[in-house]
Amino acid sequence: MRFIQTSKFVIIFLFFYCSISWSQENSRAHYIETYQKSAIEQMMKYKIPASITLAQGILESNNGNSMLAKKGKNHFGIKCHGWKGKKIYADDDIKNECFRSYKTVAESFEDHSLFLTNNKRYEFLFSLKITDYKSWSKGLKKAGYATNNKYADILIKIIEENKLFQYDIQKKSNDNVTYISKRRIYLHPNKIKYVICKEDESFLNISNELDIRLWQLYKYNEIDENYDLKKGDKIFIQPKRNKSKIQSHIVKKGETIRSISQEYGIKIKKINKRNNISFPLVEGDILKLR
Repeated sequence: MRFIQTSKFVIIFLFFYCSISWSQENSRAHYIETYQKSAIEQMMKYKIPASITLAQGILESNNGNSMLAKKGKNHFGIKCHGWKGKKIYADDDIKNECFRSYKTVAESFEDHSLFLTNNKRYEFLFSLKITDYKSWSKGLKKAGYATNNKYADILIKIIEENKLFQYDIQKKSNDNVTYISKRRIYLHPNKIKYVICKEDESFLNISNELDIRLWQLYKYNEIDENYDLKKGDKIFIQPKRNKSKIQSHIVKKGETIRSISQEYGIKIKKINKRNNISFPLVEGDILKLR
């Protein structure tokens, strides 16, 4: 009789213990509700789809329940790679690997964005549409973000099952113009976003207004900080393409490789590669653009 009563007590205890443990686990819905705003903020700041940020956070942190997420606030499984901050160790591809540790989850979200924008192997992703979560997912796998061969498929499944794509939608108007803050952003025929320089404006103004880093503006427009910015200049806020839809260009008087590059939205090195160019350009020369 005592054995039966004791058994009942143990069963009841285990039931309540497990109930408490399960209740402490974050659900996927709770994760999305908690961090959707952070993902959208990162999207507006760095042009990374909110759906991608959320899906990666969900997958890498197990809805915020992983040891890395709980102890190191690391929601994206980013390893140390020269990290000078606090570290945390866990088994991954090899035993006891070094991972970045953060003070807050917000720092983890910010560092995830910086990790993608500052690494050259992810550069091609930023030429994709912000609503094209499938290409972003496949691109992350292609660039080596994770070793799992099904990484892209898993991200896409998470996004579609939880309708995370709804957070990627931006307000648009006619004529291929998007409005972010009060700045008008145009879409080049070669599918690259750009802005038009205003009077007495600097790259720092544009950088602050659009939350784009200065080095990105210099790189996308193939210039340095000494460039003399003028009213009406076309300033790309995404990387230029490798080729144009237009087959060729006849050089006009006063044109340079860079001015042609800006006109067609093609990288200078790609124009140089396709043509035997003499400097300065000669009026009437025909340049191949694709």
